[in-house]
Amino acid sequence: MSIPREALTCSALLASYNSKQARAEQAERLVFDGIGNKDVYNIAAPFEDDGELVLLGRVEPRDSEHSQVMFFVERDGKWLPRAGAPVFDLQDPFHTRIGGKLIVGGVQIYPHPEKENALMWRTVFYQGSSVNGLKEFFKGPDGMKDLRLVELKDGSIGIFTRPQGKKGGRGKIGFAKVPSLEKLTLQVINDAPLLEGQFTDEEWGGANEAHLLKDGRIGVLGHAACYDPSGDRHYYPMAFVFSPSDLTFTDMELIAVRDRFLPGPSKRPDLQDVVFSGGLIRKEDGTAVLYAGIGDADAQRIVIDDPFAKFE
Repeated sequence: MSIPREALTCSALLASYNSKQARAEQAERLVFDGIGNKDVYNIAAPFEDDGELVLLGRVEPRDSEHSQVMFFVERDGKWLPRAGAPVFDLQDPFHTRIGGKLIVGGVQIYPHPEKENALMWRTVFYQGSSVNGLKEFFKGPDGMKDLRLVELKDGSIGIFTRPQGKKGGRGKIGFAKVPSLEKLTLQVINDAPLLEGQFTDEEWGGANEAHLLKDGRIGVLGHAACYDPSGDRHYYPMAFVFSPSDLTFTDMELIAVRDRFLPGPSKRPDLQDVVFSGGLIRKEDGTAVLYAGIGDADAQRIVIDDPFAKFE
């Protein structure tokens, strides 16, 4: 029986982070070319495909949320669209590998079935042996972002969910498990129990990337978010460790804040303090490189302490 815990608010997490004088160095803006005057943000961490590093990014005009997800490769210090790679009409890309296959996903927006001039969203997944072989294989529940998959130590599939509304309020993280991708269903996702005591009802968060640790637990890179009294949004990169065997988890910790990155643009004034965790490259020296979207208009990376090293 788990002991009920008190949810940590963004202000408490921020105070704890600021008291630690945590590592946050070598902040760097990623420069993109070949996309006209569009912004690239909410990038994922780069991964290897057919022998070269590839980066996924959300590409859109400053005055729109109708975005595309594109694959980029680095050439002479700039990231350019990869020739011949697919382009998806999605937001907020992510990737993982399951059973040796590449899994790529993002958020698909579409007209709300009931509300006029409103949008609805869902998470869509593709799989393939490489980027150019990706085929759609699953759509998540209507209204759910931040759905993530991870291959567990025994070969089964962990699923981090993020319902909103009656079950999840503004957005809380849930978890379920299936023996294989073929057993992934909307019902499994909708029935996934929440990680109780993680967020208050006034705040929200989600999982962005899941790392299988040596002992079989999962290092979760995510975000915690809130509004301030003026209605401005604040998004903070956070991390915690989750045990799929007994469903216990550590307290969230912030791993970076906006002012440790370089100054830059934001999509709107109320989004200036938004850092959206994109992905984490863990290094053998105990550091990690965090790739993040900044202000819904910019893409940067920064070197931090590996938030999962102390658990291995």
